[in-house]
Amino acid sequence: MLIINADDLGKDEYTTGTILQCHRQGRISSTSAMVFMRDSERAAEQAMEAGLDVGLHINFTQRLTGLSNHSLLESFHETVAGFLARTRYCPLYNPRLWRQFEYIYHAQLEEFLRLYGKRPSHIDGHEHMHLCTNMIVDRPIHAGFPVRKSFHFFRGEKGVANRLYRRFLSGWVDRHFVSTDYFFDIQPIVEQRLLRIMALSRTSHVELMVHPERNIHSEYLLSGRFLDLLRGLRVGTWEELNPGEREKGLQG
Repeated sequence: MLIINADDLGKDEYTTGTILQCHRQGRISSTSAMVFMRDSERAAEQAMEAGLDVGLHINFTQRLTGLSNHSLLESFHETVAGFLARTRYCPLYNPRLWRQFEYIYHAQLEEFLRLYGKRPSHIDGHEHMHLCTNMIVDRPIHAGFPVRKSFHFFRGEKGVANRLYRRFLSGWVDRHFVSTDYFFDIQPIVEQRLLRIMALSRTSHVELMVHPERNIHSEYLLSGRFLDLLRGLRVGTWEELNPGEREKGLQG
């Protein structure tokens, strides 16, 4: 099964619009939503009306542009964002920030529940910070929940150290949560590479991450060539991924 997931729903009006356009034309099958952003409320209404599969896009790094009357969350978020900006390429654990990470995660999960009236279909993270070291060590996400893993790279795409680190992160996700077998970014948009990804989805569960607000992504997603690549494939959603295990995680 191939899950085509568009990140950043609700970040702003343009991003929401491009995601919904791609969904209407059958080019994405899932999305992950940001909360406490300027278009979060409207995006939730439109996504539910469209019947779109929606996960939670945890945001530790980008300013919460729709936040009001929540000074503690804003303060915690600024502290965590500053820490992650300094250590982005050096994954350190900060024991003094465990409360901040946990508070931000649960505040965003509760806001998602308020906006959508149900649990997210999955959890991923802005700039993939749902897999930062504090989230790995303290594990505020309930075991068994559907969670995005780290990138998979084909041989030659990245260095050995990078691939080993990604393999470690993905293995950790597999041990504690429900996830796909593989996770790829649509970029670089190279046809031979995409053909390999599509071939994997015939025998495995594959998530393909897209950002339709980027012109290079939306143009390719809406092209006839991309539609041709999807022919004969099972394109599904996070809701369809291991539903039995998923329910165990949601009850945690």
